[in-house]
Amino acid sequence: MNSRIRRRILLAASALATTAVTGALPLAARAQAPHKPKVALVMKSLANEFFLTMETGAKDYQKHNADQFDLITNGIKNETDTAAQIQIVEQMIVSKVDAIVLAPADSKALVPVVKKAVDAGIIVVNIDNKLDADVLKSKDLNVPFVGPDNRKGARLVGDYLGKRLKSGDQVGIVEGVSTTTNAQQRTAGFKDAMEAVGAKIVSTQSGEWEIDKGNAVASAMLNEYPDIKALLCGNDNMAIGAVSAVRAAGKQGKVYVVGYDNIDAIKPMLKDGRVLATADQFAAKQAVFGIDTALKALKEHKKQSELSGIVETPVVLVTK
Repeated sequence: MNSRIRRRILLAASALATTAVTGALPLAARAQAPHKPKVALVMKSLANEFFLTMETGAKDYQKHNADQFDLITNGIKNETDTAAQIQIVEQMIVSKVDAIVLAPADSKALVPVVKKAVDAGIIVVNIDNKLDADVLKSKDLNVPFVGPDNRKGARLVGDYLGKRLKSGDQVGIVEGVSTTTNAQQRTAGFKDAMEAVGAKIVSTQSGEWEIDKGNAVASAMLNEYPDIKALLCGNDNMAIGAVSAVRAAGKQGKVYVVGYDNIDAIKPMLKDGRVLATADQFAAKQAVFGIDTALKALKEHKKQSELSGIVETPVVLVTK
């Protein structure tokens, strides 16, 4: 075999080897595992037992579905640190998560950063506290909401209290953060119930969802209105603060306290009567339903503009 023929054979063999290698690459790519979505759960204050329960439920759900999605959880230090929550969402955008499940600290202030996330191609699902409908509309945003009917839940609690009140009795409402939809809706539910029995609401003040602030507001109400018969609190943290205020005022057994959330810390108070009633809105279920809504949208390759609607989660009355 002369050198010219040998060169041709070597060149042909080399070409075949190159074709075999390059031809195998698409096959290898096809053999790779499909993209696993990364979901960020962004909550309010993790100092609130309600959101710790939500986080635990979400992590447990991901653990049992580890092949379906990855989960990042974040929260803020206190209920009013809206700027910190906005920053967390911005970090999730930079991290290129596939979906954000958001329990907003403020119903209006979080909308611009939600818009930023949607513009970045991230699916956003709203849980727990509903984003303001008018502000969403002004930004031309469709964001599905997963959560309870807070007005209905508060009405259940208020009606149960109402059975122990008579027309003309004075009551006070310790409201959550006043710029949040769920605080507004719970206050509306309490008012519905008090109006039905003819009770007089002498004061409505924000305890900002926190124990200490709830205590301060309740103490001020008890001092200003010594004949007050009940304190309706927008969450259990504030109810715990109100219980302390009632005790400090020497009015145990004379002033009813009700809450909302059914956190573990309230259960001994329900048992011994310091708290009359609360509502369970199933924190873990909200997170799981929110994650499922996001995953379904991703699986079906839906755009945010194609998403809308409400997934109503349960809320039930809890008593002794």
